Amino acid sequence: MKKKELKAGDPAPLFDLPTAGGGRISLASLKGQRVVVYFYPKDDTPGCTQEALNFTEKAKAFASAKTTVIGVSRDSVAKHDKFAAKHGLSLTLASDEAGDVCRDYGVWGEKTLYGRTFMGIERSTFLIDEEGKLARIWRKVGVRGHVDDVLAAAETT
Repeated sequence: MKKKELKAGDPAPLFDLPTAGGGRISLASLKGQRVVVYFYPKDDTPGCTQEALNFTEKAKAFASAKTTVIGVSRDSVAKHDKFAAKHGLSLTLASDEAGDVCRDYGVWGEKTLYGRTFMGIERSTFLIDEEGKLARIWRKVGVRGHVDDVLAAAETT
């Protein structure tokens, strides 16, 4: 199956997912707000932890920019709960265990690590405008400096 290639200006794929803390989040419920949806491979791994800590550190700045931040991985809600508690995370972590949202956003695919090939999430971030359209897309994200780039884009979108 060919990976979906979304581009800026496309409507953001809708989702409705369970979240850490026993809640749910849907893109439809956030219409009229800017939303950052960042996809990350796995809870409690070094890069993913740093990215979540960076988004948490900038939570007030994102709130000032009227932007909601949602982290999405295929980890279970129970794993998200442990991850958030362990690191004091204050952002919304959504569970896409079935992988449907990952596929809709084109972030699920073949990866290679240490010569081993496997299926996984390509670290990617999407900034969605108030109309529900994709304003910016970052693919193959490097963690260092990324959250500052996303915040700058959120403040100017």
